[in-house]
Amino acid sequence: MPQMLLIVEPLGQRAARGREAGEATYQRMLAFAGELQAEGLLLGVNSLSSASRRLAKRDGSAQVWDGPFAESKEMVGGYFLLDTEDPAVALAWAERCPAAEWATVEIRGVGPCYL
Repeated sequence: MPQMLLIVEPLGQRAARGREAGEATYQRMLAFAGELQAEGLLLGVNSLSSASRRLAKRDGSAQVWDGPFAESKEMVGGYFLLDTEDPAVALAWAERCPAAEWATVEIRGVGPCYL
């Protein structure tokens, strides 16, 4: 099963960083993605915005909530999907990920929901 590096970052840290530092940070993340690509490990990568909506469907009726959500202290900021079944390989790459300096990098296997 492929491994995902899920970037879980504190809310508001992007705005607090400012545009210039944010652009420099983004370049570091692009370089990291390039390293994964060069190793043949990168299946997918994206940054996610903080804007969100939630939907729940119960008894045939859907409810939608617009974010931001006050109870949230962190957000999923992005991911790297790796072409490896070895969690140790994913962990080694997570340690090299620049986001580990300001966020948490969660390593998760990707596969069918019944596993």
